[in-house]
Amino acid sequence: MEAKKKLSKKKKVFGVCNLCEAICGLDFEVFQNKIQTLKGDPKDPLSKGHLCPKAYGLKDVYEDPDRIKHPMKRQKDSWTEISWDEALDRTAFSLKKVIKKYGANAVATYRGNPNVHNLDAMLYGTQFIKSIGSKNRFSASTVDQIPHQLVAHFMFGHQLMVPIPDISRTQYFLILGGNPMASNGSLMTSPDIFNHLKRIKDRGGKVVVIDPRFTETSEVSSEHHFIKPGTDAVLLLGLLHLLFRENRIKTGRLTQFTRRIEKIEKMVKAYDPSFVSEHTGIKEESILKIFFDFTATPKAVCYGRIGVSTQPFGSLCHWLINTFNILTGNLDTEGGAMFPLPAFDVHKFVGPGGYNRYQSRVELLPEVCGEFPVATLITEMKTMGQGQVKALMTFAGNPVLSTPNGKALEEQLKKLDFMASVDFYMNETTRHSHIILPPTHFLESPHYDIIFNNFSIRNTAKFNPQILLRKKGSLTEGQILRGLQWRMEKGNIFQNIRAYFRKKIREAMTSQRIIDLGLRTGPYGTLGRKGFKINLTLKKLKKEPHGLDLGPLKPVLPWRIYRPSKKINIAPFILLKDEKRLKKYLKKKMDGGEFYLIGRRHIRSNNSWMHNSERLIKGKDRCTLLMNPEDAKKRNLSHGELVKITSMTGSIEAPLEVTEGILEGVVSLPHGYGHNKEGVRLRVAKKNHGASINDLTSDLERDEVSGNAAFTTTRVKVTSVS
Repeated sequence: MEAKKKLSKKKKVFGVCNLCEAICGLDFEVFQNKIQTLKGDPKDPLSKGHLCPKAYGLKDVYEDPDRIKHPMKRQKDSWTEISWDEALDRTAFSLKKVIKKYGANAVATYRGNPNVHNLDAMLYGTQFIKSIGSKNRFSASTVDQIPHQLVAHFMFGHQLMVPIPDISRTQYFLILGGNPMASNGSLMTSPDIFNHLKRIKDRGGKVVVIDPRFTETSEVSSEHHFIKPGTDAVLLLGLLHLLFRENRIKTGRLTQFTRRIEKIEKMVKAYDPSFVSEHTGIKEESILKIFFDFTATPKAVCYGRIGVSTQPFGSLCHWLINTFNILTGNLDTEGGAMFPLPAFDVHKFVGPGGYNRYQSRVELLPEVCGEFPVATLITEMKTMGQGQVKALMTFAGNPVLSTPNGKALEEQLKKLDFMASVDFYMNETTRHSHIILPPTHFLESPHYDIIFNNFSIRNTAKFNPQILLRKKGSLTEGQILRGLQWRMEKGNIFQNIRAYFRKKIREAMTSQRIIDLGLRTGPYGTLGRKGFKINLTLKKLKKEPHGLDLGPLKPVLPWRIYRPSKKINIAPFILLKDEKRLKKYLKKKMDGGEFYLIGRRHIRSNNSWMHNSERLIKGKDRCTLLMNPEDAKKRNLSHGELVKITSMTGSIEAPLEVTEGILEGVVSLPHGYGHNKEGVRLRVAKKNHGASINDLTSDLERDEVSGNAAFTTTRVKVTSVS
């Protein structure tokens, strides 16, 4: 009766959009357990009323008829609904069967990008995966940001100590390989990025973009410079060369806790402007202008993102970016690269990371922050022997479309002894599962963002209450993960006793109790740091429905350095060594008929899974191949023509879009398409299926240090289909 009364009344609820990193504040109006209206919350201290088109995807996904709401079991090519007990029992039994026969490492896990936007997945996912006992852990991190994390681990002692541009106060914003106008930031939680960039220019500052494509961010920037893909490290080494040559080193208070600067000076001697210009394609005068403008500006910051991460020297690039910010006096200072201080200090709950504590079975690739590069998953599946991957569990992931050499991966999925997916879509990957375990929608659970507050341009905190009531018989992600872990831990009588007590502890430690504990022990809690402490608790935070403003970013070094010495390691040996690999790489010549293939992102798209929203996918075809007019002319190709794109890995077809907004010798195709496969239950996406860029990328092309996939230097040939 009480539930019916609640449904019969309109209610206003304030929460956040957790589809991307911007965590924009939302104002929901709910009636009869349906979202009636959805708009930006002007009182949210971070987003201040802004929201992007993706926010409407929350409603679209909830109402999507293709969303799976009950556990499913596959028998050959047909699917049947089963009970939750059967689904959880079958999954745990099948995993244990594989472990008993082949060993724990025969089970691999893959976590997709949406996991970091989901509170339950973050709080309970790792514990379930640990219960499997396998070292074969993979995620979307190694096709994205793992170089950031590894460099943070090397330099500052913790994988999440990633410096964030203080764009609210900077006067010079140098962007390499990032397109925040499309991504809403990305490792820089910054809603309403357009107005942030506009305000930089309004106060007399500059926004400078370095990218092989004239991006949406380039359109609102002060300057744009084309660069040859894969050469960002050369430009950064050149800027560091000029710092020493022009005697513009300015470390200020960082001098007291920064080690081995002399190693950097020795490394950069050969990278004079003429050498840099030759290899990057940027004119010498432009390189000098960037350098002198940056170093003459009191508050400046250099930032690199996905285009920098997903190349053969991703780790080298992010290290050099941090080093450039340090040596220009722009680290841990207003307007430079700073470290947020989140209310829930995730550093205490996530380990500092590690490197090469163990290696992958076949290629002996180093572990990075607790996982292996997903690019080696194919090899681990197809190579016979002890430890061969025979089973896979995916969590909100679609690696067939989002990891390199998707077709080869798909072939290996068909051969697995067992596969299960915690997912509410039957997509290009999950259609190969034997069991699909669909969690409730995000709006049916409370939320607190424990990850992206750690990358925010301003310190804020906001608790997102449960917006919609759950349907009877549904399970949250936390309930699924805890149910699986309980079943995995059961065994003999002694194991059962231990598993029972662990189960009871997990049931007692609800997500809200964990958040409360995190807030109490965080920098603003009762055990907080002097100057920050406000005795923050979850109860207090709930009284602030729009969120709590904790102020602008403040200097936190050296006390936030996690290295025992409390000093920044500015010259990690493995990265100094990687610069020598770069010199060898630069000597390689490219076939004159080939292009570099780069990806791109759209503001309405979020990886592959938002393509089933009619309102987000509508409009002109976005899965087109961008090409410079001169390149099209040389090959007698015309705008709108269907072309064949071929790499060493495979070939696909896509319409050609001729534009001056891309560098000669480079072509661009968006990420996440290719929905035309049998068995996929995504009706809207199938109508706008496009082609998968990962049918062209290679699982053997990687950043050697981190193992991150090197998408942005894939070489392709383009010919007419007709």
